[in-house]
Amino acid sequence: MLIGEVARRSGVSPRMLRHYEALGLVRPTGRTVGGYREYSAEDVRRIFHVESLRSLGLSLKQIGRALEDPGFSPSALVGDLVRRTEERPERERELLGLLRAVDASAPAGWPDVLRIVALMQGLDSSSAARRQQAVLARPEGAPVPAELLAGAVLTESDPHVAGALRWALARSGGDAVASLAAGLRSADVDIRRRAVLAIAEMPEAPGATAALADVLGDPDPTVRGHAALALGRCGETAAVPALVGMVVEGDHDVEAAETLGLLSRDPECADRVLTALAGRLASPTADPATRIRLTQALVELPGTPVREILRRLTHDDDRAVALVASAFLTTLAERSADDEDEDEDEDDGTS
Repeated sequence: MLIGEVARRSGVSPRMLRHYEALGLVRPTGRTVGGYREYSAEDVRRIFHVESLRSLGLSLKQIGRALEDPGFSPSALVGDLVRRTEERPERERELLGLLRAVDASAPAGWPDVLRIVALMQGLDSSSAARRQQAVLARPEGAPVPAELLAGAVLTESDPHVAGALRWALARSGGDAVASLAAGLRSADVDIRRRAVLAIAEMPEAPGATAALADVLGDPDPTVRGHAALALGRCGETAAVPALVGMVVEGDHDVEAAETLGLLSRDPECADRVLTALAGRLASPTADPATRIRLTQALVELPGTPVREILRRLTHDDDRAVALVASAFLTTLAERSADDEDEDEDEDDGTS
C-alpha cells in the first residue's frame, strides 16, 4: 500500500508516517518503481502497535525501545505512567482553581493577572513568613477574589498568617461569608473553627448573622463560643443560651458575662438573661465553682433584681458562694454611690 492509502486506513497522517520513518519506528518495506513508499501488511500492523502504545502515554522514544528490545520490561514503565496519570487530575484541578481565581479578579490587564498568580504562589509557600508577606504586600485597593482568600483562611494553620488573611478577606469587597459557608459545614473541626472566627470578625457582612446563628448548636464549644460572642456583641438575643452555657462551662466565661451585660442594656433582653442565670444558680446539679461564675456574671447586669439575688446569696449554704455574693454586693453599692456623686457634681456645675 502507498502512503496515502495507509494514512486513510490507519488514521495516521502522511506527515506523521514520515516522522515515524525518520525516527526508525516504522520503515516501509519497499519502494515502487517510481520511488514511492510501499507499506506491507506487517508495516501497517506495526503502525497500529505504535498508535496503541502512544494511547497509553508512552513517548516515541519509549515506544521504539518497547518494540525493538525484547528485554525491555513494561512493568516499571507502566507503573510510572499510572502514577503520572493519577497526578494529572490534581494538576488540572490546581490549574482550574488558578484560572478561576484570575477570572474572578476581573483583571484589567496582564499586570493584574500576574499579581493574582504571584499571590497564589506566595500562599502556596511552605514559609509562613512568605505567605504572610504575600497577603500584606498586595497594593492598596487591588482586587483579590474573596473565594481565593477564603480558601486560604480555611487551610491556614499559622495564627499570624491566618490573621492577615482574615484582615484581607474582610476588606476584599466580595461575598466573603458565602465563600466561607462550606467551611462551617466541614467535618473537620479545625476548618469550622477557622471559618467561624473569620465570619465573627466581619459581623456586619451580608449573611454573617444568619451564618453565625446556624452554628450556635455546633458540637464544638470553640465554634459555639466564637459565634455566640460575635452575635451577642451585635445585640442578637439568640446568643443568650450559648453565652450562659459558656459561663456554666467556664469557657471564656468572663467574655461571655461581659457580653450578657451588653445584651442586658436592652430591658426586654435583661429579664431573659437574668432568668437564665438565676435558673442555673438554682439548679441542684450546679457545683460551687459553677455557681461562683454565675454569681460573677450577675454583676454585669443592671437593675435592682440583681442586688436582690445577691442579697439572698449572701446567706447561701455554700460559704464560698456567700462570700463572693457579699463582696459583689458591696462593690455594686460603692459603684452606685459613685454614680450618685457624679450626678450631683454635674448638677452643681450646671446650676
